[in-house]
Amino acid sequence: MNALDPLLLATAIEAVQKAGVIQMAHFGGPMRIDKKGDIDLVTEVDVAVERMFRAMIAERFPDHVVLGEELQQDDLVRHSAPGYCWVFDPIDGTTNFAHGLPIFCASLGLELDGQAIAAAVYDPTRRELFTAEKGAGARLNGAPIAVTRAASVLDSLLVTGFPYTVQQPEVGAELVALFGHFLGRSRAVRRLGSAALDLCYVAAGRLDGFYEASLKPWDSCGGALIVQEAGGNVTDWKGTPFQSRLPQILATNGRIHAEMLAMLAEFEAGRRSDDAN
Repeated sequence: MNALDPLLLATAIEAVQKAGVIQMAHFGGPMRIDKKGDIDLVTEVDVAVERMFRAMIAERFPDHVVLGEELQQDDLVRHSAPGYCWVFDPIDGTTNFAHGLPIFCASLGLELDGQAIAAAVYDPTRRELFTAEKGAGARLNGAPIAVTRAASVLDSLLVTGFPYTVQQPEVGAELVALFGHFLGRSRAVRRLGSAALDLCYVAAGRLDGFYEASLKPWDSCGGALIVQEAGGNVTDWKGTPFQSRLPQILATNGRIHAEMLAMLAEFEAGRRSDDAN
């Protein structure tokens, strides 16, 4: 592909860092918190950050499309857009943010005809900026990063997340069973509450693998490119190459990918057998 216009990545970096300033100005203080579902929160800060970002893109790139979590266009959630599409999560980890838990970030991916070409994720509490350009590697605060060399799940530290439907008995029971499936076969499994940071931590070699059953494009678009550019592999649970509109994700250092896919298949086969009996 042609070299990326430097203004695109510069805009992505500026956007997530501005988001971090707004987040930290409100973090730990009083704020309006509403519910989008029984356990799905949105704060006034989520909305303020997304409005800031949309205004920035409208001014600089008026022909570009924006897909954001809080003011999204429903058709863009299901289908990628032709041309440039900025996929933005104003606060990834809103529940943590609302409770004063410092594990959250702003996450941004830029797609061209449905394929991510640039990404920026910023954690303002640790002042960590993760970036990537397609074909040009991934960086943390400007320094190159790479996935781990762990060769087996038994020697791996994994991470996962749960969707907002986890309180539905069948959904919750299955996800907890899958958590146990990996817990008994890995070094450990964590649950941090921010999918974008989960992905960045795989890219940075802090974790070896990440799986989740149901993500939205704004959760995964930026972080998936950062993992791929750090040398990792990202697919769905069947091994289909990553697409931001697919809900399932498996992101690993590449070396344990086939083993984790096999473990997911084994779990699914066992569940079908239980249903048949």
